[in-house]
Amino acid sequence: MKRRLIPLTMMLSAGLVTAVITFIRGDSIIYKLASLLIVFLIFYAIGSVIVMFLDHFDKVNSKEAMVEDEVIKKDADGETVIEQSQDSEEGS
Repeated sequence: MKRRLIPLTMMLSAGLVTAVITFIRGDSIIYKLASLLIVFLIFYAIGSVIVMFLDHFDKVNSKEAMVEDEVIKKDADGETVIEQSQDSEEGS
């Protein structure tokens, strides 16, 4: 599932539940629409926050993977030399 669809799916699912509940309770049209709008906004915001967290975790994981691929060596003078490991060069 593409991440950009997460907020929309959450929003529409919550909206469906809200619409069914307000229909069963027999609430007025104004109350139905107001509650549906509020639920849409809340669940779209929650879904957007989840997508932001997932994107952040992907960035952190990709940085850690790049760091793990680097091999740190010291040359004869004691200076640090960073080289790519053999596994990452073969995969590229």
